[in-house]
Amino acid sequence: MIEMKRVSKVYSNGTRGLNNINLRIEQGEFVVIVGLSGAGKSTLLRSINRLIEISEGDIVINNQSITKAKGNELYRIRRDIGMIFQNFNLVKRSTVLRNVLSGRVGYHSTFRMILGLFPKEDKKRAIDALHRVNIAEKAYIRADQLSGGQQQRVSIARALAQGSRFILADEPVASLDPLTTNRVMNDLRRINQELDITMIVNLHSIELARKYATRIIGMKQGEVVFDGTAEEATDDVFDIIYARSLDVDMPRSAGE
Repeated sequence: MIEMKRVSKVYSNGTRGLNNINLRIEQGEFVVIVGLSGAGKSTLLRSINRLIEISEGDIVINNQSITKAKGNELYRIRRDIGMIFQNFNLVKRSTVLRNVLSGRVGYHSTFRMILGLFPKEDKKRAIDALHRVNIAEKAYIRADQLSGGQQQRVSIARALAQGSRFILADEPVASLDPLTTNRVMNDLRRINQELDITMIVNLHSIELARKYATRIIGMKQGEVVFDGTAEEATDDVFDIIYARSLDVDMPRSAGE
């Protein structure tokens, strides 16, 4: 369970990126967050694992406040949260297997990781994760020899090898062609359904949101303006979410 309690983010220039967000996301949900660029989607997503520090409120992960956590406690909470980026975030000169194994660094000492001393159990977990996304045959190929879609599936495998209970995906298919987009989204949905891993995905595409989400959250200018099922997300709802007119009582956001 992830709970956001009265969460706000104010940037150093005074711009409000999030405004009084109250959300509860249950285990096993497939949540898609939609909205215009600058609506606050990425700010919300990155605040969950503290890539961005919030200004007000509290974020609770499985009954533990990640907002207040420090040191080893913060480290342990973050191990449960996998992150998938639009640009894949891989070490391009390393093999696919080594990139997936990097998801295990939170479980071992820095010294062991510098030397690349991963136990056999970790290597088996990494190969199993690659099988999950149908790319195990690429394990010993350098990441920069893969297509964009294959690289994104490596990043999904890395989150699986990490042992994530939650996966946050920030525009994971924005740079992919339509066919590859559907393959990656199908992987995420299958993992969600088979492993009961909670998915929180930022998307621009209305069609993808309706196709894959069990729940859609619409954001506009740092606020949640819709929260419901894909069936409830009608064309009228999306017109409201994507309306470009600025209401005088709505704060501007600093960016994603």
